[in-house]
Amino acid sequence: MIVSSEEFNTWIQEALAELPPRFAAMADEVSIVVEEEPSAEILKDLELESEDDLLGLYQGISIDETSFFQPAGQLPARISIYRGPILRLCRTKAEVIHEVRDTVVHELGHHVGLSDEEMPY
Repeated sequence: MIVSSEEFNTWIQEALAELPPRFAAMADEVSIVVEEEPSAEILKDLELESEDDLLGLYQGISIDETSFFQPAGQLPARISIYRGPILRLCRTKAEVIHEVRDTVVHELGHHVGLSDEEMPY
């Protein structure tokens, strides 16, 4: 399936715009980037065999773990959305839009401190 970078980025922005206001405010605290593929280093660190096993990644300290006494020099929270694996997983644009939304929400869930088991899906 062919999806332009611009179209894919638009779907991420639409997913963010659909968030309830409380969560949308939290999303403003996170840098959200689109990457074509997860790096070999990330796959190794997460013990994943295939880049298709990772659609998104939250990197940072979740809100529930931050404190005033946090050491300086920490990188800001970041969500990577992996375009290639999402496009290979989905067969239609509607599926891509749905998966982008689910991935954005899932990674924002990590930002607020939810584990994979606690996610709504």
